[in-house]
Amino acid sequence: MKKTFALTHPKKAVPRVVEAVKHEVKKYLKRERNKSLPAGADYWDFDCKFGHTEQEAKVIHVKEINKCIDEAETLALESFYLEILAKPGIRTKREVEDEE
Repeated sequence: MKKTFALTHPKKAVPRVVEAVKHEVKKYLKRERNKSLPAGADYWDFDCKFGHTEQEAKVIHVKEINKCIDEAETLALESFYLEILAKPGIRTKREVEDEE
């Protein structure tokens, strides 16, 4: 998903538009996670970018998407750019540090 979301609407209040955007993002993530994984993959990972415009987009973590959308609302932006690309991920074991 590569999309510029408008936070203004002639008939809807900004908080309702923000909630609709969050719902669309959540629905997209769920749809991508439900797709079958390729062989050798453990889970779906996501590359995310967020910015006021596509050129200003910076890499963020999936968990930060809602926080960034809320920030865009508080800054009273007319629109923002969000990019979410799914990729297969492989879990790695954490190395345990010995305490001696």
